[in-house]
Amino acid sequence: MAVFEHSYRNYSGPLTPEWSRFLIIPRNAFRDVFKSKLFTAFFVICFIPLLVEAILIYLHHNVNALSIFRVTDLRQLIPIDGSFFQFFVNLQCGFAFFVALLVGPPLVSRDLRNNALPLYLCRPFSRAEYVAGKMSVLLILMSAMTWVPQLLLFLFQSYLEGGRWFVDNLWIAIAVVMSSVVWILLLSLLSQAISSVLKWRVVASGAFLGLFFITSVFGEVVNALFRTRWGSIISLSALMKNISGGLFRTFERTTMYVTDFDGGVVNRVVLTEPPLWVAWSALFVVCAICLAVLSRRVKAYEVVK
Repeated sequence: MAVFEHSYRNYSGPLTPEWSRFLIIPRNAFRDVFKSKLFTAFFVICFIPLLVEAILIYLHHNVNALSIFRVTDLRQLIPIDGSFFQFFVNLQCGFAFFVALLVGPPLVSRDLRNNALPLYLCRPFSRAEYVAGKMSVLLILMSAMTWVPQLLLFLFQSYLEGGRWFVDNLWIAIAVVMSSVVWILLLSLLSQAISSVLKWRVVASGAFLGLFFITSVFGEVVNALFRTRWGSIISLSALMKNISGGLFRTFERTTMYVTDFDGGVVNRVVLTEPPLWVAWSALFVVCAICLAVLSRRVKAYEVVK
């Protein structure tokens, strides 16, 4: 075929760095996410506990404010320690679960349902970058409401209390970051893996919610039937509870007693929680399975038999 026009020229504009090309996915995804006024309102509500936490920290160091509220000694009433930060971190992680439930399932399932993966992968865009781009939507949203503001509040408390408190309680900041990051990665991987298998948003959201609910119920049934606490390794929420307790130094293995009345005799059984390395190993297996599912499902073309 004869070519009469030779107007095509190579692109001469600025090139995007390869390491940041995946960020185009969250940049466009955030536009769709915050189009919903309902989600935007919910996301704003998620920051109310952080405001309460900041007020409590401030009141610890403001005598005039304590006298207005007629509180004699707030330090003894609500001490600012590891348990204080653990409570608010767990509360924010609960909000993060609902953010993942609302935002996560349609990220991959919509592309698979509309056969959009070839459009992504025909460009200089690898499968790993595609998955990283989709996951970064959740990572950024949930980080903005969990460990990032918690670290700022930790620094705020350190500024008011002094440098000695910062040095003595640096482990709290490490626990805040690690517990939040582990929870965020678990939610992100699970939501993306489920949405890559179930292409419909409602079904994927139901499966994501049911996965946590069913595993928690089944784990408690195992614990009740066999009088053990090893059923906790089946429950994702119980695994995260143990890991969070280990990071914040509140984890205790022998704290539960079961009392039975058998012929008028009281029997007490000490139940022992699984060690922390078991919880970490179980979460590692779950994340590895999610990555394997994503590696198998995220392809340019799907062969249907």
